[in-house]
Amino acid sequence: MVRAVVVNQDLSQANLYAEKLRAAGYEVELCAGPGHEQCPVLAGLPCPIADRADVLVYDANVLEDPARVEELIGDVRETYADLPLVLTSADPAADWMELEGAHRVIPVVAHDQLVAAVAEALEEQGMGA
Repeated sequence: MVRAVVVNQDLSQANLYAEKLRAAGYEVELCAGPGHEQCPVLAGLPCPIADRADVLVYDANVLEDPARVEELIGDVRETYADLPLVLTSADPAADWMELEGAHRVIPVVAHDQLVAAVAEALEEQGMGA
């Protein structure tokens, strides 16, 4: 079963995403993000939760400071370049977001796009159904 890790500081939002993904057949693990827990990725270390993932689903607002979010997502892309990354609450016009290439992220603006975005991300990695 494909495992998705949902990183979101809003527990109700994280649970909503988890429900949608579980209904689509994914196994889901939740992380409250670096605002609530120490984030090993920000310290240049691998994350044991991300190590178990097949796809990462990050809230683009997981940190209050947009510059720190950019740094976090950059660090995640460096550490987990082989994992697809879906960004929720994302502004597709953000100039730091790479929509192509090795550090590509898939932005999701609306809740109803989540499952399709995760499927697209996995398909690009050769893990699609």
